[in-house]
Amino acid sequence: MTDSRSEPATNDPLDLTGPTGIDRRSSAFVDGVLADIGASPTPYHAVERASELLAGAGFVAVDPGNELSRRPGRYLTASGGTLIAWVQPDRRPDAGFVVVGAHTDSPNFRVKSHPDVISAGLAQIGLEVYGGVLLNSWLNRDLGLAGRVSVQSESGAIEQVLIDFDEPLLTIPQLAIHLDREISSNGLDLNKQEHLTPMWTLAQSNGEPGEETGLRSFVSDRIGVDSGRILAWDLMPYDLQSPARLGLDREFIASARIDNLLSSFCATRALAGLADGGGHEAASATPVLVLYDHEEIGSESATGAAGNLLLSMLERIAYAQGADRNGFLTAMARSIAVSADGAHATHPNYVDKHDPNHQVALNAGIVIKRNANQRYATDALSESFMVDVCRSASVPLQFYIHRNDLPCGSTIGPITAARLGVSTVDLGAPQLAMHSIRETAGTVDAVYLADALRGAWAADRG
Repeated sequence: MTDSRSEPATNDPLDLTGPTGIDRRSSAFVDGVLADIGASPTPYHAVERASELLAGAGFVAVDPGNELSRRPGRYLTASGGTLIAWVQPDRRPDAGFVVVGAHTDSPNFRVKSHPDVISAGLAQIGLEVYGGVLLNSWLNRDLGLAGRVSVQSESGAIEQVLIDFDEPLLTIPQLAIHLDREISSNGLDLNKQEHLTPMWTLAQSNGEPGEETGLRSFVSDRIGVDSGRILAWDLMPYDLQSPARLGLDREFIASARIDNLLSSFCATRALAGLADGGGHEAASATPVLVLYDHEEIGSESATGAAGNLLLSMLERIAYAQGADRNGFLTAMARSIAVSADGAHATHPNYVDKHDPNHQVALNAGIVIKRNANQRYATDALSESFMVDVCRSASVPLQFYIHRNDLPCGSTIGPITAARLGVSTVDLGAPQLAMHSIRETAGTVDAVYLADALRGAWAADRG
């Protein structure tokens, strides 16, 4: 007898009509976002993917080293793992900007400058820990390798080459329980330097690193350049398991890098749809999207939220729209920022880790995050703006406040508020297993998030 639970309700795999209430159009949107995440193993690939999506909606890439066009239109600029896009109207920015920010980086590992390690007859790749990684989740996984490589061309110019070795190259085997008898009582104890070096091939017979087992040689062969022309790299392993929808009615999504590529691509697709549909014309403020790098390590970089990149670009956009310095400062005083990053859903197995009056459920709406100590930037003014937007867009809201007896994380919201001096709201889609190699979120919440961000850009702020 066939189990009826395995049979789709219709022959259309996108027709999800279970308790989540996902319609076919929304389901296709979520599939698109999951494809975006799957195509973005690194921040550099995420920016490339977002640029392609926006180009399809008429956004034109501009060189930040040149003067910005004064013509109305849709523009973007990218640097490494950071992207800024905006819709430039044919008027001065008197109503200010509505800035939606997210980040492209996720906690992971980065390949060291001298990565080749030999131990116990195995060739390994030395890694650095990047951000607050849930280390145990990276054990026993099939890992690919991706990133960017700086290559000197024959003419002497330095070029950036994106690479994605989408194949099982690396793995970090866990120590067998027979050799770690205390794990059941004391838990898993991983030393970041000693226990997290992945293996990828056999060493030479003499036990020394060899050219054929070296990472530089491997990369040079794959990209077709002499190894001496490789000057530097930003490489990182990644989980090869594809993003998926799961659950009885496919009401959940599971993927690497949900924090924070889910926000990044919901925002990118929302802006592309807004511009393509002409919704920005009714907006009084200038819509801006910024996807930052380096949030997971504090944002202190040239392409992070603590840098000057966004502020200088907003000023240049204002000048291109005909504003002077005073006009720009006036526009900033009328601006608002939305920081979109993942929010903690209430874990069903650890309910006591959450504030009892601020429970957050999957597929129950986006989450506004507040913290009295400004780990989140939301205040009454910015929260009111978002509540009004979500009511107009029929997006349900939830509210998150961290337990007083646990340290609270943070995101780009407070940094953006401080750098720009604008009212800022922190929000996001709820998720579980944040900072794991594979995280979980709600399918419908991705749609809610995109609708909320589109509504923020389209709002008439007077």
